[in-house]
Amino acid sequence: MKSWDVIVIGSGAAGFAAAVTACCKGLSVLMLEKAPQFGGTSAISGGAVWINDSDQARQQGKSGPEQTIKTYLKTIIGEQHYRPEMVDAFVSSGREALAFLEKEGAVKYSLRPLSPDYYPDEPGAVDVGRALEVVEYDGRRLGDRFRELRSPPPGMLLFGGMMVNRVDIQHFLDMRSSLRSFTHCTKLLLRYGRDRLKYPRGTRLAMGNALIARMATLAFRKGMSLQLNVNVTSLIESNGEVTGVEIEHAGQKSVLHAHQGVVLAAGGFAAGRLAAQYRPKTRQHYTMSPDANDGAAFRLTAPLNARQGADLPSNFFWAPVSVLRHADGSEERFPHLVTDRAKPGVIAVNQRAVRFVNESNSYHHFASAMQSLEENAPCYLICDALAMKRYGLGLARPAPVNNDALIKAGYLHKADSLAQLAQALGIDGQTLTATVSRYNHDAASGSDTEFARGGNSYKPRNGRSRPPA
Repeated sequence: MKSWDVIVIGSGAAGFAAAVTACCKGLSVLMLEKAPQFGGTSAISGGAVWINDSDQARQQGKSGPEQTIKTYLKTIIGEQHYRPEMVDAFVSSGREALAFLEKEGAVKYSLRPLSPDYYPDEPGAVDVGRALEVVEYDGRRLGDRFRELRSPPPGMLLFGGMMVNRVDIQHFLDMRSSLRSFTHCTKLLLRYGRDRLKYPRGTRLAMGNALIARMATLAFRKGMSLQLNVNVTSLIESNGEVTGVEIEHAGQKSVLHAHQGVVLAAGGFAAGRLAAQYRPKTRQHYTMSPDANDGAAFRLTAPLNARQGADLPSNFFWAPVSVLRHADGSEERFPHLVTDRAKPGVIAVNQRAVRFVNESNSYHHFASAMQSLEENAPCYLICDALAMKRYGLGLARPAPVNNDALIKAGYLHKADSLAQLAQALGIDGQTLTATVSRYNHDAASGSDTEFARGGNSYKPRNGRSRPPA
């Protein structure tokens, strides 16, 4: 029977953090991943972390006392759900954990120059000091393993395979009016062109892809073994302890032993049937989670009398998602996180053709509003020609990209008047016209009388034409 000191189930950021830590302590590690590529949801995420009192914050004089963040968390979590022992552990150990991984070379983060907390008006909230973003990484350092790293969805890449981060996006928006931005983008494009001569996509990695790639590079260098396409069928228990796993790979079953323990980092259940039992009943639901996140951890731990978390205020990480249906029947999904909803010239309306939410709210709050009333989902993001030209919308790219294919596919609707657009969407034209008229009047006066768009430090952040670099 094959054995390792530690077996890690799952290859996202949590799994790699555990694997790297074990490797750095001199332990032998085996990582098992159900999917044909490693990285999980983390590889297609933004990769940002929210840590109090990080070294990065200290270096820039932006660190805050523990009590401030505890006050903030207690306010937004609420007395009923607040668990002081969990919050204390997070607040007191976050900096230490991140510093350890950075010292070993497993991660590299920088402090965001402006990233207000999602509830900026609550006690203890800050505009800068807690949010850290991933520093870009050269995927070529992974060697042959680069091809096994999960790629972001096509809609989140430029030109079929090029990753960009927050700063890059702004440079692309400004490249026709700024020599600095033009130079920046030209360098990126030349690098990408060279990459495509040898690789299936660009090797300059950003966000969650860079996070996983850097961690994986270190883990492989320290001897971690990785097996893909492995289905863990059960956990092996002996005298009240988990001592190994039973797996199925390529049609063959086998048993693997773990001397020190098994780390369960198998992702969630957003892509599985189990999700329907916990999420609100909506007419349409699309997840960005990989198919492998089917709730395997529940199945594996049930025989061991594991207990699910109970009385949670929210079991899901929500975001509005649009869907492009290709001619071959396949679907491409796009999460509307930060690139379009909050931009000038963009509003969201529901089935009654009225606004129902502050478009610059966080993605979680926006999607929660969609679920509050049946008429709010599906909803429509509507913009004028200038906003489309400057920022794009979902999978539609800003000028000079031609988006006619998206119009033909029915993903994007274009009309010469609001009445015509309303007819195409199947909503009331007079109401839509009135909605836009009221919004434009408020915009001209500088005050959103319906939803206070731009009313605090968070809401203007993603609407800025030039966010801080």
